[in-house]
Amino acid sequence: MSTLSGRPNTALVVIDVQNGVVEGTHERDQVVANISSLVGKARAGGVPVVWVQHSSKHLVMDSDEWQLVPELDRDESEPLVHKTFADSFEDTDLEDVLAKGGIGRLFVSGAQTDECIRSTIHGAFVRGYDVTLVADAHTTEDLSEWGAPPPDKVIAHTNLYWENHTGPGRTAGIQPTKEVDFS
Repeated sequence: MSTLSGRPNTALVVIDVQNGVVEGTHERDQVVANISSLVGKARAGGVPVVWVQHSSKHLVMDSDEWQLVPELDRDESEPLVHKTFADSFEDTDLEDVLAKGGIGRLFVSGAQTDECIRSTIHGAFVRGYDVTLVADAHTTEDLSEWGAPPPDKVIAHTNLYWENHTGPGRTAGIQPTKEVDFS
């Protein structure tokens, strides 16, 4: 139902599941396991997996912190999008990668919920994509010391509002890993 004509295909987008991003995040191991399960399901269903990798002055390209977590194995044939802003579309080739694949529907997973995940799901939605956030496959660190809610509340709130997000001609929603079916 995407507003992007001629783009009937689906992709799984894995955002910033890097050593220095997910270290110490809420339920890190379970979230990474869920993402690994999603990657397996996508590959088995012939659905493209698009990897996004952030770099910054605190996350230096090619450093150990910048690397994808060892539990996830990116196939060299799968697109890798490099970004420097929270929104994975901002100043990257993500849109080109998705357009080339005829992709109009995204399943989104990764980190961090309150920054790159939120920015990317909104960025995709306003660009006309149908966007499903995988409810138990995104995480964030504890920023409550600076006034943020605890991470479990950040995740729950993001799931709550995305489940009820609407716009003309496109869909938003959430699904737990076990219910995601790419076939």
